[in-house]
Amino acid sequence: MSKAAKSIFIFSIYMAAAGLGFMVAPNIPLVMLGFSATNEPWIRVVGMLMVILGYYYFQASRKESEFFFRSTVHVRPFVLVCFIIFAATGLADPMIILFGVIDLLGAIWTAFALRS
Repeated sequence: MSKAAKSIFIFSIYMAAAGLGFMVAPNIPLVMLGFSATNEPWIRVVGMLMVILGYYYFQASRKESEFFFRSTVHVRPFVLVCFIIFAATGLADPMIILFGVIDLLGAIWTAFALRS
């Protein structure tokens, strides 16, 4: 497995694990991270989408899909930008920025791995 594939593989585990948490017992990770508990279905929908994305990342890592790796490097920083805007406008708790930072760090890791 290449270094880039390994970075994507690790990110797939993060996405799937976090997604499962948000699907199955969303209030546990929400409260642990300082967010309010909720009964809204949307957090479970987000969890489902995270699991699906985790699957895509997993399969791309297995197939050494360099096109996919490079595409994630371009798109993942956008998550942080959006989360900063959401927090700045009061649409979300500022703690959401942490998730964007994780995405950005993953993108940086993948970018460096692609160069080596």
